[in-house]
Amino acid sequence: MGRKAGAVRTIVLVGPNGAGKTTLFEALLHAAGATDRQVPVGQGSVGDGSPEARAAGQSVELNIASFDFMDDRYALIDCPGSVEFRAEADHALACADLALLVIDPEPDKAILAQPWLKEIERLGIPRAIFVNRIDQARGNVGDLLAALQPVSAAPVVARQLPIWKDEHVTGFIDLALERAFVYRPGKASEQVDIPGDLKAEEEGARFHMLEQMADFDDTLMEQLLSDETPDLGAVFADIIAETRAAQIVPVFLGVAQQGSGVRRLLKALRHDAPEPDAAARRLGADGPSAYVVKTSHAGQAGKMTYARVFGADLADGSDVTLPDEGKGRISGLFQVLGQATKKVASARCGDVVALGKVEGAHAGDLLSIGKTGVKAAVSATARFPVYEIAIETRDRKDDVRLSGALSKLLEEDPGLKLVHDGELHEMRLAGQGEAHLRIALDRLKRRYGLEVTQHAPTTPYKETIRKAVTQRGRHKKQTGGHGQFGDVLLEIRPLARGEGFQFSDRITGGVVPKQWIPAVEAGVRDALEKGPLGFPVVDVAVTLVDGSWHPVDSSEMAFRTAGRIGMSEGLAAASPILLEPIEKLTIYAPNTATARITSTLSNKRGQILGFDARDGWPGWDRIEVCMPHAERQDFIIDLRSMTQGLGAFEAAFDHRVELTGRKAEEVVSRASA
Repeated sequence: MGRKAGAVRTIVLVGPNGAGKTTLFEALLHAAGATDRQVPVGQGSVGDGSPEARAAGQSVELNIASFDFMDDRYALIDCPGSVEFRAEADHALACADLALLVIDPEPDKAILAQPWLKEIERLGIPRAIFVNRIDQARGNVGDLLAALQPVSAAPVVARQLPIWKDEHVTGFIDLALERAFVYRPGKASEQVDIPGDLKAEEEGARFHMLEQMADFDDTLMEQLLSDETPDLGAVFADIIAETRAAQIVPVFLGVAQQGSGVRRLLKALRHDAPEPDAAARRLGADGPSAYVVKTSHAGQAGKMTYARVFGADLADGSDVTLPDEGKGRISGLFQVLGQATKKVASARCGDVVALGKVEGAHAGDLLSIGKTGVKAAVSATARFPVYEIAIETRDRKDDVRLSGALSKLLEEDPGLKLVHDGELHEMRLAGQGEAHLRIALDRLKRRYGLEVTQHAPTTPYKETIRKAVTQRGRHKKQTGGHGQFGDVLLEIRPLARGEGFQFSDRITGGVVPKQWIPAVEAGVRDALEKGPLGFPVVDVAVTLVDGSWHPVDSSEMAFRTAGRIGMSEGLAAASPILLEPIEKLTIYAPNTATARITSTLSNKRGQILGFDARDGWPGWDRIEVCMPHAERQDFIIDLRSMTQGLGAFEAAFDHRVELTGRKAEEVVSRASA
């Protein structure tokens, strides 16, 4: 279990929004001597240095930095905590040696860690927990651990016991070392004697820690049953082995803003974090390679590919093979410290660096330093876009530039999606929330000088008819020389919902020549594009039953026009009705919020189909519901406000229903306006 000389461990910081991940990121860098002082986040700090992060007041992208500590090298990746920017973490997590989950000390916030833990467990990554702002804890840490355990598949094991003074945590007892430390803001903690009134509590807490570890070590279990004191070296060996195997989740305490507990955390990670070989095996990185964590387009610098190096050190100028067997060459190799980069000749195995101008690389790719492409053995969970806006350029001549800029943004951000709706003549940008899309538009403006107008997406209403009619369509026009003449008789009838459009003919005797029947159908389809209520028409059958023609003036265009006229007049006479699109939503949320969610759904005209416990997620429900598309746009905002930001959903078109009354009148009125 010894440390491998020269290997670089990568630690990924994750956790709920506002827990202090970026502050811990800064504290770790300062404690390791990578920065001269710990700068508050947003005030010239290494993390959150982009204009968008500063404007948002929170992390909106990955923060990456490498540093040395006690002759070992580490790469840190700080991931945004907001659910709207969580896709940034998808590929970063996959390459981690250890995921460090940063949380608040309040037990009622423990559930906020659950989505992170579930993804970490899915990927099989070793993990640890850092309880930040422990000096502000208002309750028993035991209550926090009890609240954490149901949301973790592995036992949550306290490595430290807090020391309280005047209702505040002032330090901790290391349960493995059996040593006490007092926090000294901005400095290393000071070792002190274990307070006499805590010795019994310390002994009980340490025994409980050993009991939890003994579940995975028969020798330790026998020692405890025999009242033998385990050797300190064996205790540490167990902690290291069980953490690396993801059998336990060790919990550390501290105050990131003051640097308290951070050096002890670093020393623990120095031993507990596995070597890069384990992550390489998990990713299927066999041999020299680089796993792409993220790409970005940095103005004149061109495309930058952030990747973790596996198998061997990586030299600038190396040729790489992409998973699709495409070829590339690294043109510039850079160490990363937040927004700053430093050109280097080579990168060490395990480090996270930026590669210049590997054009074909995408997040999640394995770049082989060899002749054969390899696909990564893990993949990110697809994220359903829950919020959309319709966009268009202010100046039509910018359309081509917008297309190119959006393709770069989509490549950088797997949480974004672009939808081109030909029927509605609408381009929609979809993402994980309102703030997510606002940041994307800010990047469009800052990087590419493109401003767009935006509005809520158009609801794709349709219309159909209630009754059958027979309607003649006649087009006659004399303009000198050849005129235009087409005459058709159409039977128009409604179809069952979802059957679409059917066209047939019962022409006999050549009253409409065969070569012009397709033109009649084309004219009918023209009329379906916009019915009498202003929307596309569906679920209608049309039969051409009669007509007449002129040997000189009839033509394909004349019969197409006659078909359109007959269909338009027939639809208006067939009792047109409005159809509203209904989507089926699958909602995932903590069951404490289910009652509020169902109440909101009824206010949004939702029809609840059923409830069930969410499989594998203790304390969560899965709610199936049908909801009008028009009500869905802002639903994610309501859902997150009811669930501390945890609620999520997936949606798909299900069917259409008739819309009547005042809502129908409002829709038709807006369309005509």
